[in-house]
Amino acid sequence: MSTSRLAPELSATEEELESLSAAELIRWAHAEFGARLCLTCSWQKQSSVLVHMVVDELGVEMDVVELDTHLFFRESYETRERLVERYGLSLIRPDIITVAKQHASEGPNLWETDPDRCCHVRKVEPLINALRPYDAWISGIRRDQSPSRAGIPKVIWSERYGVWKIHPLAGWDESDVWSYVMANDIPYNPLHDAGYRSIGCIPCTRPTQPDEEERAGRWAGSDKLECGIHVDDCDPPAAND
Repeated sequence: MSTSRLAPELSATEEELESLSAAELIRWAHAEFGARLCLTCSWQKQSSVLVHMVVDELGVEMDVVELDTHLFFRESYETRERLVERYGLSLIRPDIITVAKQHASEGPNLWETDPDRCCHVRKVEPLINALRPYDAWISGIRRDQSPSRAGIPKVIWSERYGVWKIHPLAGWDESDVWSYVMANDIPYNPLHDAGYRSIGCIPCTRPTQPDEEERAGRWAGSDKLECGIHVDDCDPPAAND
Protein backbone atom coordinates (compact mmCIF):
# COMPACT_ATOMS: atom_id res chain seq x y z
CA MET A 1 0.00 0.00 0.00
CA SER A 2 1.43 3.38 -0.99
CA THR A 3 0.34 6.77 -2.27
CA SER A 4 0.93 8.23 -5.71
CA ARG A 5 1.30 11.89 -4.78
CA LEU A 6 4.12 13.82 -6.39
CA ALA A 7 6.55 15.63 -4.14
CA PRO A 8 5.59 19.33 -3.92
CA GLU A 9 8.35 21.89 -4.07
CA LEU A 10 9.82 23.26 -0.86
CA SER A 11 10.87 26.80 -0.03
CA ALA A 12 14.40 25.69 0.88
CA THR A 13 17.05 23.57 -0.81
CA GLU A 14 18.37 20.31 0.59
CA GLU A 15 21.67 22.02 1.38
CA GLU A 16 19.91 24.79 3.28
CA LEU A 17 17.80 22.30 5.25
CA GLU A 18 20.82 20.17 6.13
CA SER A 19 22.49 23.23 7.66
CA LEU A 20 19.63 23.88 10.11
CA SER A 21 19.73 22.84 13.75
CA ALA A 22 17.01 20.58 15.12
CA ALA A 23 15.00 23.49 16.50
CA GLU A 24 15.49 25.56 13.35
CA LEU A 25 14.31 22.68 11.19
CA ILE A 26 11.14 22.24 13.26
CA ARG A 27 10.48 25.97 13.09
CA TRP A 28 10.96 25.92 9.30
CA ALA A 29 8.67 22.88 8.93
CA HIS A 30 5.97 24.52 11.02
CA ALA A 31 6.13 27.67 8.88
CA GLU A 32 6.16 25.57 5.69
CA PHE A 33 3.31 23.16 6.47
CA GLY A 34 1.32 24.70 9.34
CA ALA A 35 -1.54 22.52 10.56
CA ARG A 36 -0.66 19.84 7.99
CA LEU A 37 2.47 18.91 9.96
CA CYS A 38 2.48 16.25 12.68
CA LEU A 39 4.91 14.63 15.11
CA THR A 40 4.85 10.88 15.78
CA CYS A 41 5.86 9.41 19.14
CA SER A 42 6.57 5.88 20.39
CA TRP A 43 7.82 7.01 23.83
CA GLN A 44 11.54 6.44 23.47
CA LYS A 45 14.10 9.11 24.35
CA GLN A 46 13.74 10.81 20.96
CA SER A 47 10.02 11.31 21.64
CA SER A 48 10.87 13.02 24.93
CA VAL A 49 13.31 15.36 23.18
CA LEU A 50 10.99 16.30 20.33
CA VAL A 51 7.93 16.84 22.51
CA HIS A 52 9.91 19.18 24.75
CA MET A 53 11.45 20.99 21.79
CA VAL A 54 8.10 21.52 20.08
CA VAL A 55 6.07 22.50 23.13
CA ASP A 56 8.49 24.17 25.57
CA GLU A 57 11.44 25.38 23.53
CA LEU A 58 9.58 26.54 20.40
CA GLY A 59 6.01 26.89 21.66
CA VAL A 60 4.46 25.76 18.38
CA GLU A 61 1.15 23.94 18.06
CA MET A 62 1.37 20.59 16.35
CA ASP A 63 -0.65 17.37 16.19
CA VAL A 64 1.02 14.48 18.00
CA VAL A 65 0.30 10.99 16.65
CA GLU A 66 0.96 8.06 18.98
CA LEU A 67 2.49 4.99 17.32
CA ASP A 68 1.12 2.43 19.78
CA THR A 69 1.14 -1.23 18.72
CA HIS A 70 -0.73 -2.30 21.90
CA LEU A 71 2.34 -4.43 22.65
CA PHE A 72 4.45 -1.80 24.42
CA PHE A 73 6.10 -2.18 27.81
CA ARG A 74 4.28 -0.84 30.86
CA GLU A 75 7.12 1.67 31.25
CA SER A 76 6.46 3.05 27.77
CA TYR A 77 2.83 3.77 28.62
CA GLU A 78 3.84 5.33 31.93
CA THR A 79 6.29 7.56 30.08
CA ARG A 80 3.50 8.58 27.71
CA GLU A 81 1.31 9.63 30.64
CA ARG A 82 4.11 11.66 32.22
CA LEU A 83 4.75 13.50 28.95
CA VAL A 84 1.04 14.04 28.32
CA GLU A 85 0.64 15.55 31.80
CA ARG A 86 3.72 17.75 31.69
CA TYR A 87 3.22 19.12 28.17
CA GLY A 88 -0.57 19.06 27.91
CA LEU A 89 -0.58 16.75 24.92
CA SER A 90 -3.77 15.67 23.18
CA LEU A 91 -2.80 12.55 21.30
CA ILE A 92 -4.13 11.24 18.00
CA ARG A 93 -4.34 7.45 18.19
CA PRO A 94 -4.64 5.56 14.88
CA ASP A 95 -7.05 2.64 14.70
CA ILE A 96 -5.31 -0.71 15.00
CA ILE A 97 -6.50 -4.30 14.94
CA THR A 98 -6.62 -5.93 18.37
CA VAL A 99 -4.08 -8.60 19.19
CA ALA A 100 -6.90 -11.14 19.57
CA LYS A 101 -8.26 -10.38 16.08
CA GLN A 102 -4.75 -10.54 14.66
CA HIS A 103 -4.30 -13.97 16.24
CA ALA A 104 -7.56 -15.09 14.63
CA SER A 105 -6.78 -13.74 11.16
CA GLU A 106 -2.99 -14.14 10.94
CA GLY A 107 -2.26 -16.95 13.39
CA PRO A 108 -0.91 -16.76 16.95
CA ASN A 109 2.26 -14.83 17.80
CA LEU A 110 2.73 -13.34 14.35
CA TRP A 111 5.74 -11.46 15.71
CA GLU A 112 7.51 -14.83 15.91
CA THR A 113 6.36 -16.44 12.66
CA ASP A 114 6.48 -13.36 10.40
CA PRO A 115 7.76 -10.23 12.19
CA ASP A 116 7.72 -8.16 8.99
CA ARG A 117 4.03 -8.88 8.52
CA CYS A 118 3.33 -8.13 12.17
CA CYS A 119 5.06 -4.76 11.91
CA HIS A 120 3.15 -3.99 8.73
CA VAL A 121 -0.21 -4.76 10.33
CA ARG A 122 0.46 -3.05 13.65
CA LYS A 123 2.65 -0.12 12.56
CA VAL A 124 2.78 0.62 8.86
CA GLU A 125 -0.90 0.31 7.91
CA PRO A 126 -2.15 2.38 10.88
CA LEU A 127 0.45 5.06 10.13
CA ILE A 128 -0.48 5.25 6.44
CA ASN A 129 -4.06 5.98 7.48
CA ALA A 130 -3.05 8.40 10.23
CA LEU A 131 -0.89 10.48 7.87
CA ARG A 132 -3.60 11.07 5.25
CA PRO A 133 -4.52 14.55 6.59
CA TYR A 134 -0.90 15.72 6.60
CA ASP A 135 1.72 16.99 4.17
CA ALA A 136 4.70 16.45 6.49
CA TRP A 137 5.68 14.24 9.39
CA ILE A 138 8.37 14.77 12.04
CA SER A 139 10.17 11.59 13.12
CA GLY A 140 12.93 11.08 15.69
CA ILE A 141 15.25 8.75 13.75
CA ARG A 142 18.99 9.45 13.84
CA ARG A 143 21.86 8.52 11.53
CA ASP A 144 23.96 6.98 14.28
CA GLN A 145 21.31 4.46 15.37
CA SER A 146 22.17 1.78 12.83
CA PRO A 147 23.95 1.28 9.47
CA SER A 148 20.60 1.33 7.66
CA ARG A 149 19.96 4.90 8.89
CA ALA A 150 23.44 6.32 8.35
CA GLY A 151 22.56 8.18 5.15
CA ILE A 152 19.09 9.47 6.03
CA PRO A 153 18.57 13.14 4.98
CA LYS A 154 17.04 15.66 7.34
CA VAL A 155 14.15 16.10 4.88
CA ILE A 156 13.04 13.48 2.38
CA TRP A 157 9.93 12.82 0.31
CA SER A 158 8.21 9.54 1.17
CA GLU A 159 6.50 7.84 -1.76
CA ARG A 160 4.90 5.33 0.59
CA TYR A 161 3.15 7.91 2.78
CA GLY A 162 2.84 10.80 0.34
CA VAL A 163 4.36 13.25 2.82
CA TRP A 164 7.63 15.00 3.50
CA LYS A 165 9.52 13.28 6.32
CA ILE A 166 11.34 15.63 8.65
CA HIS A 167 14.22 14.30 10.79
CA PRO A 168 15.36 17.09 13.15
CA LEU A 169 17.59 14.75 15.15
CA ALA A 170 19.24 13.07 12.15
CA GLY A 171 22.61 14.63 12.92
CA TRP A 172 22.48 14.03 16.67
CA ASP A 173 24.27 11.16 18.36
CA GLU A 174 23.06 9.31 21.43
CA SER A 175 25.05 11.52 23.79
CA ASP A 176 23.41 14.62 22.28
CA VAL A 177 20.00 13.16 23.07
CA TRP A 178 20.90 12.44 26.68
CA SER A 179 22.55 15.83 27.16
CA TYR A 180 19.35 17.55 26.01
CA VAL A 181 17.14 15.33 28.19
CA MET A 182 19.23 15.96 31.30
CA ALA A 183 19.72 19.68 30.69
CA ASN A 184 15.96 20.19 30.43
CA ASP A 185 14.92 17.62 33.07
CA ILE A 186 12.61 15.88 30.58
CA PRO A 187 10.67 12.71 31.51
CA TYR A 188 12.05 9.69 29.66
CA ASN A 189 11.43 5.97 29.45
CA PRO A 190 13.09 4.30 32.48
CA LEU A 191 13.82 1.18 30.42
CA HIS A 192 16.71 3.17 28.94
CA ASP A 193 18.35 2.99 32.38
CA ALA A 194 17.96 -0.81 32.35
CA GLY A 195 19.99 -1.33 29.18
CA TYR A 196 17.19 -0.91 26.62
CA ARG A 197 18.80 1.68 24.35
CA SER A 198 16.08 1.18 21.70
CA ILE A 199 12.57 0.23 22.81
CA GLY A 200 9.78 -1.31 20.77
CA CYS A 201 7.29 -4.09 21.42
CA ILE A 202 7.72 -6.48 24.33
CA PRO A 203 8.19 -9.67 22.25
CA CYS A 204 10.80 -8.09 19.97
CA THR A 205 12.96 -6.01 22.32
CA ARG A 206 15.84 -6.92 24.63
CA PRO A 207 18.57 -4.93 26.42
CA THR A 208 21.80 -4.32 24.51
CA GLN A 209 25.39 -4.98 25.51
CA PRO A 210 27.81 -2.03 25.78
CA ASP A 211 29.63 -3.08 22.58
CA GLU A 212 26.46 -3.44 20.48
CA GLU A 213 24.76 -0.93 18.21
CA GLU A 214 21.91 1.04 19.72
CA ARG A 215 19.23 -0.94 17.87
CA ALA A 216 20.84 -4.38 18.30
CA GLY A 217 18.17 -5.30 20.84
CA ARG A 218 15.39 -5.03 18.28
CA TRP A 219 14.48 -8.34 16.58
CA ALA A 220 17.66 -9.85 18.02
CA GLY A 221 18.83 -13.05 16.36
CA SER A 222 17.34 -12.10 12.98
CA ASP A 223 18.50 -10.00 10.03
CA LYS A 224 15.58 -7.61 10.49
CA LEU A 225 16.79 -4.01 10.98
CA GLU A 226 13.66 -1.88 10.62
CA CYS A 227 10.03 -2.16 11.69
CA GLY A 228 8.99 -1.10 8.19
CA ILE A 229 7.89 2.44 8.94
CA HIS A 230 11.16 3.90 7.66
CA VAL A 231 12.38 1.07 5.47
CA ASP A 232 11.76 2.81 2.13
CA ASP A 233 13.96 5.73 3.19
CA CYS A 234 16.79 3.76 4.80
CA ASP A 235 19.63 2.04 3.01
CA PRO A 236 20.54 -1.57 3.74
CA PRO A 237 23.97 -1.93 5.35
CA ALA A 238 26.88 -2.94 3.19
CA ALA A 239 27.77 -6.62 3.19
CA ASN A 240 30.84 -5.99 5.34
CA ASP A 241 29.04 -3.82 7.93
